Amino acid sequence: MRQLSYAAAGMEAVREEMRRDPSTIHLSTDAPGRLIKEFGAERVRGTPITEAAFTGLALGAAGSGYRPIVNWSMVTFSFVAMDQIVNQVSKIHYMFGGQASFPLVFRASVGGGRQLAAQHSQSPYSMFMNLAGLKMILPSTPSDMKGLLKSAIRDNNPVISFESSRLMGFKAEVPDDEHLVPLGKADIKREGGDVTIVALAWMVHEALAAAETLQHDGIAAEVIDPRSLVPMDQDTIRASVRKTGRLVIADEAGPTAGASAEIAALVTEDKDTFACLKAPLKRVCALQVPIPYSPALESHVFPSRQTIIAGVREVLA
Repeated sequence: MRQLSYAAAGMEAVREEMRRDPSTIHLSTDAPGRLIKEFGAERVRGTPITEAAFTGLALGAAGSGYRPIVNWSMVTFSFVAMDQIVNQVSKIHYMFGGQASFPLVFRASVGGGRQLAAQHSQSPYSMFMNLAGLKMILPSTPSDMKGLLKSAIRDNNPVISFESSRLMGFKAEVPDDEHLVPLGKADIKREGGDVTIVALAWMVHEALAAAETLQHDGIAAEVIDPRSLVPMDQDTIRASVRKTGRLVIADEAGPTAGASAEIAALVTEDKDTFACLKAPLKRVCALQVPIPYSPALESHVFPSRQTIIAGVREVLA
């Protein structure tokens, strides 16, 4: 296999899908020259800086036989298109009585660790999870970035791809041949029998590092990456917790009404899984504050392998 960066794997997914299907088009305020060179300015559009307009344009195109890929760049910029997302994109298939499909993909970077301050260091995926009608992916590796994004582009529903800004330069192996990762299928990154760690995006790597340290103390942690937020692989998470009896959830977002709360609920609401819990679960999340610009303060706000280790020790105590 080749080594590709997280960002390059995403670009490769887009190029392969645009080659495969001529109805696939790309919209962004900063149109990639590499895409324009290969596919032309008709299919790769550089848009004005007006996310509400080109988000609505993409929705109309999706209902007219195209498969738009919209790159919002940072998730921050999606907020000015919230009327389109909330009132149109998430509901239009239902409002049309299922008579038309609206296959479109929105890409947006999330997370901190790059000293981009409060507005550009957010992980607000739970805001979108609250909307019925949207699918969501959150890849943590270059391989999953490519495989999940390709599956998202082929899906006949609106899909948001949340992409970790910390991981853009991260390199790992990506398969050479056709590579698809199904939406709604979690990945067990490491097996263990003492505690389950469900981790999202960048925190998957911190959880794996934490598990390695814990192994030296005889603690076998099982690390699960949900990969998709909607649909979420409830069966894999519940099966792991039934095996270990303990759960730590690691998320770069804040805890209030977040994805970590949804994962906690799907474990505790299931009576068979709840009966297997040997201790209260633990959430390891960012502090519920705007993300500081200062590197020292930013590091303090976000969870890390050290806070994951502390959380594991707490549920094992």
